[in-house]
Amino acid sequence: MRVHIATDHAGMELSTHLVKHLSALGYEMIDHGPREYDALDDYPAFCLRAAEAVAQERLQGLDSLGIVLGGSGNGEQIAANKVRGIRAALAWNLETARLAREHNDANVVGLGGRQHSVEQAAEIVEAFLAARWSEAERHARRIGKIARYEESGEIVD
Repeated sequence: MRVHIATDHAGMELSTHLVKHLSALGYEMIDHGPREYDALDDYPAFCLRAAEAVAQERLQGLDSLGIVLGGSGNGEQIAANKVRGIRAALAWNLETARLAREHNDANVVGLGGRQHSVEQAAEIVEAFLAARWSEAERHARRIGKIARYEESGEIVD
């Protein structure tokens, strides 16, 4: 599985760890930066590029996923969600990581590099990557309503 990863300065240590760790587990890691530490860098461009790559590859039928990192993961997750077709979820423990995939068919996970040890964060990301979409009708229906709004602006009850 191909995994796109992006961060800002606050998540660089975690990003470096995850690239090495997940590569050793057999994931094909694509790093969207940054390449060097800059305490004044801005996460949107990095995270948007990673999310765009995930969206494009999924349109091509590939089983790609993404990881966006920052101090809290909040802004990075928000940025990723601006890309059409991306459902990015902020995960802060194993259960939220699994549920993001199983219930929401999330294709990008956001984490805070300042919120977890690298070991804890790696476990959360592994849980996200290993989980599978349940395809349950109620979850598909809800995701469909979100997609419809994304496409047309129409709110469906």
